[in-house]
Amino acid sequence: MNTELFSDAATAAGLIAAMRTCAERLEAVRIMEVCGTHTMEIGRLGLRKLLPENIELISGPGCPVCVTPASYFDALAGLALEKDVRIAAFGDLFRVPGNRTSLAQAKARGAAIDIVSSPRAALAVAENNAGREIVFTAVGFETTAPATAAAVREAAARKRGNLSFCVAHRLVPPALEALCADPALNVSAFLLPGHVSAVIGEAAYAPLGNRKIPGVVTGFEPLDILAGIVSILEMLSKNSPSIQNLYPRVARKEGNIAARKLIHDIYEPVDAVWRGMGTLPASGLRLRPRWGEWDAERKYGLVIDKDEMPPGCSCGDVLKGLRRPDGCALFGKACTPGHPVGPCMVSSEGSCAAFYKYGW
Repeated sequence: MNTELFSDAATAAGLIAAMRTCAERLEAVRIMEVCGTHTMEIGRLGLRKLLPENIELISGPGCPVCVTPASYFDALAGLALEKDVRIAAFGDLFRVPGNRTSLAQAKARGAAIDIVSSPRAALAVAENNAGREIVFTAVGFETTAPATAAAVREAAARKRGNLSFCVAHRLVPPALEALCADPALNVSAFLLPGHVSAVIGEAAYAPLGNRKIPGVVTGFEPLDILAGIVSILEMLSKNSPSIQNLYPRVARKEGNIAARKLIHDIYEPVDAVWRGMGTLPASGLRLRPRWGEWDAERKYGLVIDKDEMPPGCSCGDVLKGLRRPDGCALFGKACTPGHPVGPCMVSSEGSCAAFYKYGW
């Protein structure tokens, strides 16, 4: 163990010892981390190498870019190429492949694609191009949904009618429900996402408790992650599953009340397509009718309802924790960070990108 990786080597050693002690009392355990940042940090720090043989960490659908359906990117590229709409997109969406094309390929063909760092930056693009229709790519989990909502409200206040939002925000708790209901997955517990939990709070995970599946909200430092694993193993060894918050410095029990209210005021829940997982009930957000003028799907009649994967790509199974990245026939061969075939390789939070960079 490289103790320089840990802010407190003695604490880390104690957690590792506790983890091994708990593991001796358990059969095989499968813990899913549901956050792309956790996936990257676990890989970067080599934490899987510290696990006892009967404890497995698997990656879930914790990358919002990865679960956004391919038809979303095809629809936006089509708007840019066929209707001369200017697209304002986050940088990590630029190279994500759709079924037919990507935003990067559309730009190479002459489409106007701006890389922006925030929804408010998209508002600035709209103000600087008053005679042009602008669409912002609103992708992300509950963490980024409030920022989009605030931009929608500001666009309305400024009467910025040339800006609309193609909303593909997804909600984490319904995805966890779908994973729990999948008998093929057999997940023992969840490492819950710290950033998402900072918005939605602990109560949002109550259905996990009802299913008797432990969940631990944790941060992203090595000690955070190790403590989360130990907490899960202790609950499993005592057969006392619950939802625990080990990240109270950021994630409060009630979450961010102002952000939750903003989400409620601007959006309504809808059934939504997750790439590789299909349509999950009440797992997405769309703008309420009051804000319909700024809804790109309504404005342009976009249909984003397909869940398709490129031939040979196993990103769907990777996102559901059913397959390791190197179990895909394309991994490291036809699919690399330089030439991504599936979304899990192109995203900075994707499981395949993490595996390619750091190993398992």
